[in-house]
Amino acid sequence: MTDPTARPAPGAAERPADADAGAATGDTATPATGDTATPDADPAEALAREAAEYKDKLLRTLAEMENLRRRTEREVADARHYGISTFARDILAVADNMERALQALDAELREKADAATKALLDGVELTERELVKVLEKHGVKRFEPIGERFDPNLHQAMFEVPDASVPSGQVVQVMQPGYMIADRILRPALVAVAKGGPKPSAAGQPQANDN
Repeated sequence: MTDPTARPAPGAAERPADADAGAATGDTATPATGDTATPDADPAEALAREAAEYKDKLLRTLAEMENLRRRTEREVADARHYGISTFARDILAVADNMERALQALDAELREKADAATKALLDGVELTERELVKVLEKHGVKRFEPIGERFDPNLHQAMFEVPDASVPSGQVVQVMQPGYMIADRILRPALVAVAKGGPKPSAAGQPQANDN
């Protein structure tokens, strides 16, 4: 039976309790190797990268502003040129009525008319010319394509006229003049187109029909 009060023999090394615990669990102490944290990045490189990012953002902003400026200028120009399209189209009806009124009297009737009637006709003609000038001032121009090649973008064919003396597809009569506003069609011209004449060649010269 072991005496609990017995002390270890002299010279025996005393082991601390935590050493025994470490031995029991198999843990071993790891020697310190010093600080392993990575050093900070180069400040100059970070500043250069940040400057490049700001430069890219600035260039993108400048490009967007330039696109906005061009788009705004285009919209302003369109509004200036085409903003009166609806109003001008309505005014054309007035010009048409004035022209019909003048065409109702031929040269013989005008010659036989009294002074008051002639003065009235002169006033109507003057008003019509002034109306055309005002329309032109605002970019609205009248055109009568007599003798031109039929263009469906500018003309509206009302009927065909058999005429072998002119190339087929040529405008031979204008029932109603057309109008342009700037470079856009405001109202097509109402025309009659020749049929049965020589066909125009690729160079624009008439060729004889095969039949």
